[in-house]
Amino acid sequence: MKTAFNWFQRISESISAAMLAALFIAFILQIFSRYVLNDPISWTVEACLTIWVWLVFWTNSFVVKHDEHITFDLLYFTVKPNIRRVFALIGSLAIMIGIAISIYPTWDWIDFLRIKKSTILYIPMRTVFSIYLIFMVATFTIYLVRFIKIAKGEDLDEQAKIADEESS
Repeated sequence: MKTAFNWFQRISESISAAMLAALFIAFILQIFSRYVLNDPISWTVEACLTIWVWLVFWTNSFVVKHDEHITFDLLYFTVKPNIRRVFALIGSLAIMIGIAISIYPTWDWIDFLRIKKSTILYIPMRTVFSIYLIFMVATFTIYLVRFIKIAKGEDLDEQAKIADEESS
């Protein structure tokens, strides 16, 4: 299982890197055509916007780890580990409930977008924004696994260990 997870992690990172490279190439192409050739290419702006949406949500779904996100944890790290565990359980549960409540309306909106296409590249808007639904499912799954691990008594975060060591 660990090998499959590591394989998926490497593939996800490679996909993120490929999207970043595609974004960079489209951006440089737009700059070159606009300022050197004085003849802007219209599709590059739309490509950059679409790739950017996918890059952000893909990377946050599958590459960025929980403890790598920006958090407001001043109170979290000042309490004892057992209270911290309760905070983590409540936080994970709140995120899962929020996603569960919003998943159907999100799907409904994304499905509605099947009738629209992007202006220049004619990409179905449902395809463009479907990454958000993938992000929601991945985030729900991540917090479900986190909730289960915390409920079983497994370690919380690497940052929490560091904070405990510094306070003692």
